[in-house]
Amino acid sequence: MLIVKVKDGEKIERALKRLKRKFKDTKVLQKLREKQHYTKKSVSKRKQLQKAAYIQSLRDKEEF
Repeated sequence: MLIVKVKDGEKIERALKRLKRKFKDTKVLQKLREKQHYTKKSVSKRKQLQKAAYIQSLRDKEEF
């Protein structure tokens, strides 16, 4: 559970912004969406390898 303490004289918009940032940083929504459907280990491993290959190709392009 995320807790954001509102300080004296602080605007509500500012506190909401901090709450949204905390929510995004903890990746709560992303985990929830991932757990909606079961993915086989082989599929998740394949995605992870594809992502790693993509990132590596971007890094190789930067070097040249």
